[in-house]
Formats: sequence, C-alpha cells, structure tokens
Amino acid sequence: MSTSVILESTIPGRKPRRGKVRDIYDLGDMLLFVASDRISAFDVIMANGIPDKGAILTQLSLFWFEWLGGTMKNHLITADVAEFPSPFCNHADQLARRSMLVKKTEVLPVECVVRGYLAGSGWKEYQQSRSVCGVKLPDGLRQCDKLPQPIFTPATKAEIGEHDENISFKRSGEILGADRAAYVRDKSIEIYVKAADYAARRGIILADTKFEWGVVGDEVILIDEVLTPDSSRYWPADDYQPGRDQESFDKQFVRNYLESIGFNKQPPGPVLPADVVEGARRRYIEAYERLSGKPF
Repeated sequence: MSTSVILESTIPGRKPRRGKVRDIYDLGDMLLFVASDRISAFDVIMANGIPDKGAILTQLSLFWFEWLGGTMKNHLITADVAEFPSPFCNHADQLARRSMLVKKTEVLPVECVVRGYLAGSGWKEYQQSRSVCGVKLPDGLRQCDKLPQPIFTPATKAEIGEHDENISFKRSGEILGADRAAYVRDKSIEIYVKAADYAARRGIILADTKFEWGVVGDEVILIDEVLTPDSSRYWPADDYQPGRDQESFDKQFVRNYLESIGFNKQPPGPVLPADVVEGARRRYIEAYERLSGKPF
C-alpha cells in the first residue's frame, strides 16, 4: 500500500484552482477534480497532509454515487484516467484513484447540511439558544444526542481561510429562491436518511453530513464529494455514548488535537505530528472499508 503524499497536482501547461483539498482544472464544459492529501480543519489548511487521503475520499464518493444509483443524478462522467482528455490521461501517477472528470455546473452557493445528532457547532449553538440555525429543539438534549428527526441546517460557502456561516432555512430561500431551497432541503434529508440507515447496518453512525448541489440546464444535480469523512461526521456505533465527544472516523480527530494545543483557528496551519497523521489515516481507511465493504 502506498503511503506517499500528494499535496498538489502538477500537470505541465495546466494551472488548477486550488481549494482546501481539491485541485480543479477547468476543461470548458467539464471539470477535473483532483483530491489532494491536504487536510483542513476549522477552514485552515494544515502544513502537512494525510497519506492516501485524496484517494480514500474519491473512492468513497464513487462508492456512494454508485450506491445512490438512479435515485439522484450527479456530476460524475468518469474516474478512469485513461478516459480523461490529454494531457491528463498521461498522468496516472498523480491522478489514479484520486480524480474525477465531472460536468461543469452552476454551483448553488449554499452548503446543505443535515444533522441527525447534536454535535459540533450545532451543540454549541443549542447550548446558547435551544435551537440550531433557527430550528427549535427540545430542552434537555445532551451533547451528541440523537435528534427527534434529522434537521436541515444550511450554511454559506466560505472562501479559503474564512469560516462557513450557518444560516436559517429562510435565508437559504432568499439566496436560492423558495422552491429551489425546498427542493435541495428535501433531497438532502432524503439522502441522509437512506445513507444513515445503510451506515447503521455497517456499525457506523452518520451523525451529520453536508451536500453540494449544482444546476445543469434546469436540472439540479448532486456535485462535489458525497458522504466522505471530510463532509460527514461518522462515529462507531459500538462506542456511542451521548453526553460526551465521540470517537470518530472523520477529521474530528484532527480538530481535537488542534484544540488540545490551543490552535487559534487562523492560517497558517501547524505541522501535524506523526501520530496524529497516522491516526487520521487509519480512521479514513477504516471508514472506507467498513462502508464500502472493500479493502483499500
């Protein structure tokens, strides 16, 4: 198994737009997504990466795209490097297993977060207001309690180095239009419920997740990564106990380390020590293997 780290892809003559994790190459009516091994936490990119992380994220997204099948259209064209246009097809050494050729869409400027459990920023907000993103919740809930039903808690998308901002559903309707906001809310909750049920059968709790949506013509389709440890909060069911932080398969492990050293959540990100890197990598791989049923 490879343990090399690719922090940036370099394709001669082509310059990507680099996000927190992905390098995105614009190919006209298509985009090439390359998932690097960069890791961000609190919207800050760390100085070093997690070996194989980009490949794990891509392979898990591909698993979920296939699993969702005809129930929800998505932007994937192919993940076979041999089918990529030139010169990308000649760079399997960088792109294999960690890249996807996708349709270019008009990206909806709202992240569609669905929460089934009270954790993270939702727990912090609940302690102050007994609500999350304007959704009123019952009194007496504990940290990481399961919610009475999944809730939709959208957020605005932040630029690199800035923080996403939670917003109300009403505000998402002002941004997207009422009908489109209702559509992505309902579809996001539908996918979450199906995926959470599947994950539960694999011994994993899907506590929350975020989806991104894009428009091609008049059709709204699922884009970006889906149900990965970078976009979701996964917990081992056999260790679940409300009232405390949970062991996790996602980058909460890295966030916990950063909070333990008093990281100020501002760039530049620190160098993660070897044990944190290995611990994160091990959790990413376990999430992939347990959810997909395949060895990494």
